[in-house]
Amino acid sequence: MNKALLLLLFSFFSISFFAFGWFSHSAYKPVVVEIKKPSLFNTILKNKKLNVVILNAPTTYYIGAEGAQGFEYDLLKSYADHLGVDLNITAANTVKEAVELSKNPSVHVTSASLAKTKQREKQFNFGPSYFEVQEQVICHRGMLGSGQFPRDIEDLAGLRITVGEETSYSDTIKALQKDGFDINASFSSEFSTEELLEKVALHEIDCTIADSNIYALNLRYFTEIALAFTISDREQLAWVLAENSKELESSMFSWLNGFNQSGAMAQLKDHYYSYVMYFDYYDTKMFYKRVKARLPKYEKYFMEAGSRFDIPWKLLASISYQESHWNPKAKSFTGVKGLMMLTRTTAKMLKVKNRLDPKESIVGGTRHLKQMLKFVSKDVKGENRLKFALAAYNVGMGHIHDAQILARRMGLNPNIWSDLKKVLPLLSQKKYYKTLKHGYARGSEPVRYVESIYDYRDILENNFEYAINEESK
Repeated sequence: MNKALLLLLFSFFSISFFAFGWFSHSAYKPVVVEIKKPSLFNTILKNKKLNVVILNAPTTYYIGAEGAQGFEYDLLKSYADHLGVDLNITAANTVKEAVELSKNPSVHVTSASLAKTKQREKQFNFGPSYFEVQEQVICHRGMLGSGQFPRDIEDLAGLRITVGEETSYSDTIKALQKDGFDINASFSSEFSTEELLEKVALHEIDCTIADSNIYALNLRYFTEIALAFTISDREQLAWVLAENSKELESSMFSWLNGFNQSGAMAQLKDHYYSYVMYFDYYDTKMFYKRVKARLPKYEKYFMEAGSRFDIPWKLLASISYQESHWNPKAKSFTGVKGLMMLTRTTAKMLKVKNRLDPKESIVGGTRHLKQMLKFVSKDVKGENRLKFALAAYNVGMGHIHDAQILARRMGLNPNIWSDLKKVLPLLSQKKYYKTLKHGYARGSEPVRYVESIYDYRDILENNFEYAINEESK
């Protein structure tokens, strides 16, 4: 091969490699790997922690005798358990404080009984609604006889009214003032709605505004408050969610739908609000008086029996109040006697020699309740067991088993109190009791019995100090 041909081939390959390199470089674009930030929902699942700001109040969250509880706390705890994550609580004392804390980027959910109003929907990212309420004007009961008790908005003129600052109540007042109504209200960032209800009860102010569920729950604690009138349409309570939390919101909607359909929501509402239909002002007022005058004499015996049989002593005290109003010499026309109102047969079985002896009666009654617990069906779980046992203490375990059979026939859950109490009153109707082993029973009595006991217990657990102070004036 001659020299000219070799030179030509070399030049061709050189130019080809150069061209290939140039075109390759021109076409090259660096690959940028975009690292996608995990969603809020996935972060919650990964860290196994749901960060919640929650209002420290009876309707939302508080520490009771058995630890953390409250309607909204229990609801959130159920959701956290559903996700398999822990609930990390930050407590707030007022709605305003809860709203401020919700701005922290690490907070996932804010639970403060917040109504989903049009104005708030512009400010917050709300999750699913879980409760329906109405705003109510609540005033001091003593105004009823003075002619000052308001019946409509115009009657609010001249009254001392305080509501929480930056609440839906303050928005309502301001809207009414803008419409020309003469309402001289003050707005407080210092006091919660519950504290303002206490101020109404003590007549330090005339009125405040509260959601219907908050009023209902506090009525048994503050006996001197009374509903004047409803001041809003129906409103939905909802949790505030962090920004960019679509997956969390979708998860909550799906879970809440199942929670409702399973009957768990009805059971939860029953646990916290069922007693409302049984509220009796004069009975509750008398209970407060006897907490101070009678309970201290027997408190030691209730504590000893509670410790011995592993039953909360305040529940035992509440049973005793329901039975005898803490009168050790109480006696019914049927012959039951003492603080725990034991029959002669039951006392003999429990080896109680003297039914009128306070200590013997309390120990006997507690042992009897413990025995009732053993006979409750194994399928009945948690707090339901205690309620079933209390109902049996009142009406007999045979009728409780009959009611469970009836509940099953009617497609209800025979193992939860919220369903059992629907069928117990039917035991007094012939078409039902004639088909059951133990026959007729005045079934509405154990329902009222259990609800009343839990009402007294909750007062002792949650507002004992107010009861003492109220009756010391």
